[in-house]
Amino acid sequence: MNQQIAAGAEAVIERSGGRIIKRRVSKKYRIPELDTRIRAARTRSEAKLISEARRCGVPTPIIYDVDTAEHTIEMEFIEGARMKDVLDLGMSERIGELVGRLHGCGIIHGDLTTSNLILHSDNGDGDGGDRIYFIDFGLGYFEKNVEAQGVDVHVLFQTFVSTHGDPGLEEAFSAGYKRTFSGADQVLTRVREIEARGRYL
Repeated sequence: MNQQIAAGAEAVIERSGGRIIKRRVSKKYRIPELDTRIRAARTRSEAKLISEARRCGVPTPIIYDVDTAEHTIEMEFIEGARMKDVLDLGMSERIGELVGRLHGCGIIHGDLTTSNLILHSDNGDGDGGDRIYFIDFGLGYFEKNVEAQGVDVHVLFQTFVSTHGDPGLEEAFSAGYKRTFSGADQVLTRVREIEARGRYL
């Protein structure tokens, strides 16, 4: 029997053993035919983003099935701690490296917070190391421009401030980000511009 473990504006998440089923919910304010098309397209897009991120060296859940008629993605359940509960400087640097790979492949996560990162501890079923998994690409898309990348990083930096309050986390992230992404300096400059815009609005 499936157990509902989360529900948001866009989707309901159910767990069945070692699998997760993400189901996009209908929006009553949309024309039904349009709603069906949008949910099918976004289901397909999210599955593609998750798979592509994995190919780029960013740990994501394995996808077992995609049903665009039912608007569901069935994928691996990742056991572990939410990054918001375990984040430190070393983890932030590793996150920077992974976001650098993501952006290098032209993927924008769209909701880059420490609630959407899971630290999975390997208990003998892999290479022996802990791994940081990226989950919930529901707001993600393919894009390589600096503004989109800057917004992605800005959202994460806001989480660092509001949830963790450690200014060193941004510096650690930036070190990792620069290590794996050639456009990092340009993006980090744009992040500061985005922050300044917010202050003067």
